[in-house]
Amino acid sequence: MTVVEECAVRTVDLGKTYGDAPAVVGLDLAVPRGVTFGFLGPNGAGKTTTISMLCTLLRPTAGRAFVGGCDVVAEPHAVRERIGLVFQETTLDLDLTAREALRFHAELFGVPWRESRRTVAAMLDLVGLTACRDRPVREFSGGMRRRLEIARGLLTAPQVLFLDEPTTGLDPQTRTVIWEHLHRLREERGITLFLTTHHLEEAEHCDRLAIIDDGQVEVEGSPAELKAEVARDTVLLRTRDDADAVRLVRERFGLEASAGPDGVRLSVADGAAFVPKFCAEAGIPVLSATVTPPSLDDVFLHHTGRTIRTERSGPLTVDDVGRRR
Repeated sequence: MTVVEECAVRTVDLGKTYGDAPAVVGLDLAVPRGVTFGFLGPNGAGKTTTISMLCTLLRPTAGRAFVGGCDVVAEPHAVRERIGLVFQETTLDLDLTAREALRFHAELFGVPWRESRRTVAAMLDLVGLTACRDRPVREFSGGMRRRLEIARGLLTAPQVLFLDEPTTGLDPQTRTVIWEHLHRLREERGITLFLTTHHLEEAEHCDRLAIIDDGQVEVEGSPAELKAEVARDTVLLRTRDDADAVRLVRERFGLEASAGPDGVRLSVADGAAFVPKFCAEAGIPVLSATVTPPSLDDVFLHHTGRTIRTERSGPLTVDDVGRRR
């Protein structure tokens, strides 16, 4: 079996340029089958452009891409038969009932009537919407609509389900429910989940992550591997004299520190070991101490020089323009 056949998604030097403006540059991915793979990056990083190319909605201007072993340019119909797609913005007809929305989608894909009745019922049950199957979609909450869109994406038994910012605009509790459904369907059906996100908490659900910024992948690995690479804890100390504490951290421990409204902040390899050592040697009363292990935001900062929450400056990208429409 070739590498392309082994992978759910494989890209080689994939790129997309609009005029002189590159949106995606030199993308090389090898996503194994049956995993949850995430693209983590801020708005405008190239996530939606990439997923649009992989789903045959945009034609690449460089490189090649394969989904389910099929070339997205040479075999677009075969790719579409192998994928499901949940768009970032809702595309449901609000006047249809949940059952009607799924049956309409099944008819568009040529699913026989008897088979579609059975499949629609199974999908509604999978996402917990059976009791609401005859209610119009306009009466659904944001979380219910998202679950219905996931059911629609699964209707044709795809090998890969693409989810573009799957929980954008949802409250934390609803996000948790959505992810419970996603984990369950992957376990039951063995499909590959390929998602884009700028939510750090959501990225933690992935088996593997690619951090993307300005159209290029900066680093790839599991969340644990990426955080281990940073390998420094953040320590926050509140003391009787924060200015003197900063001086002592620098002079006695050889570490950089800064004082702010919330206390003295520094990074150190082993925060749990540093705190009692500082308390014993500094001679300054410590009122409180907090140790935070590396986060994915720290990883993003390490590789890009800014946090993922930093507002993008400069001209709008194609992704930015698409979101504002």
